[in-house]
Amino acid sequence: MDYSLENHASYIGRPASELPTPALLLSKPVLEHNTSILLEDVKQLGIKFRPHVKTLKCTEVTRMMLGNGTHRRIVASTLAEIRGSLELVKSGELDEVCTNCFPFKQGTPPSQFLSNTNCRQCLYGLPVSASALPFLETLTKSLKIILMIDSEQQIDLLESYASKSPSVASWPVFIKIDVGSKRAGLVNNSPSLPKLIQRVETSSAANVYGFYCHAGHSYACRTEDAAAAVLQTEVEGVVEAARSLVDDKSDRRIVVSVGSTPTAHVIKRLQGVLPPGMELELHAGNYPSNDLQQVATSLVEPTQQAVRILADVCSVYPDRNEALINAGTIALAKETSEFPGFAIVVDRPQWSVVRMAQEHGILGWAKSEQTDRLVAKTGSKSTEGDQVETAFKVGDKVMLYIQHACITAAMHYAYYVVDEQDIVRETWVPWKGW
Repeated sequence: MDYSLENHASYIGRPASELPTPALLLSKPVLEHNTSILLEDVKQLGIKFRPHVKTLKCTEVTRMMLGNGTHRRIVASTLAEIRGSLELVKSGELDEVCTNCFPFKQGTPPSQFLSNTNCRQCLYGLPVSASALPFLETLTKSLKIILMIDSEQQIDLLESYASKSPSVASWPVFIKIDVGSKRAGLVNNSPSLPKLIQRVETSSAANVYGFYCHAGHSYACRTEDAAAAVLQTEVEGVVEAARSLVDDKSDRRIVVSVGSTPTAHVIKRLQGVLPPGMELELHAGNYPSNDLQQVATSLVEPTQQAVRILADVCSVYPDRNEALINAGTIALAKETSEFPGFAIVVDRPQWSVVRMAQEHGILGWAKSEQTDRLVAKTGSKSTEGDQVETAFKVGDKVMLYIQHACITAAMHYAYYVVDEQDIVRETWVPWKGW
């Protein structure tokens, strides 16, 4: 397949059905709707927002998530995402360099901490590694880099690196708090947490910027009340961690950052007032696209899924009531949810991708309670007892809803942006690699 920009652009103005497959389609109206909801929510609450650019890794979606310059901070999971975001720095959409902002050296007066909270900045959202540091240092020439830490050994790493590179400024760091996901981070009752905070406070290589948590376990929520409870746990977790660094007598400000897409969907349910000296920040990444995992939470509607995969029906097998499509593991990803299979046919939700090989996907009848709810909301061309030979034939093209947009989107080299009639209007090129 030709991945050149010229080839992508040649499909502009044509129906999506004419695209080579497998192809990733983005509904721009749905993207705009999804992003506008969260932007309005954070505006009404008066809190800061840091979109995570790991899902639809491209300039156009990042610009949309930032509200065309309304917000100035991002979180990235890869160096490639940070490099890609530099285009927004060059265009001035991430503001000018703030000389009074972080990274700041040990001894900076508290009054200068976060004196311009809108200066351009990026959190590298993985606990920092030795191999990433030289690249991150280079990137600090273009934007402010915040590091993530959850271990004293990472401070050892930063101090060792600083001893070999004396010109490196003190790194601002988020300390990661584990509020239940058991991924990265320290729980608040860990004896390692106060030791880590004290180690950062006394190190010349790092300064505490804030405390950060990510409620990955919120994907298991199935009601708004459940998601709101997880959100409250997030806020309480980072606030508790930050208390030791702020008090009524200091003008130091500590950022407490919470969020995941499920908890971001209920951010309006946020309750309580932060203690003095703390600034609340929300982060989320999947919300512009959504997917079946998000629909399973009941917090978004099926029509709020902006990503679909287009595939060809390559063969039909009446004897086993299955069909073969040219979208397999590396076009879809082996992610699952309460919805059956690895993807669902948009206009026939009872049919899903029930098995996959690298390039092969097998469509099978997979009616379930979850697909029944989907049919009730979106309709279906299939009915009970539908046979594969009446549903599909060789040469058909099928649209698929996917389980997890973050994984699926990372495997495609072009995003075909469509309107309400599925006409290709733009082609966006994602940032690839790490």
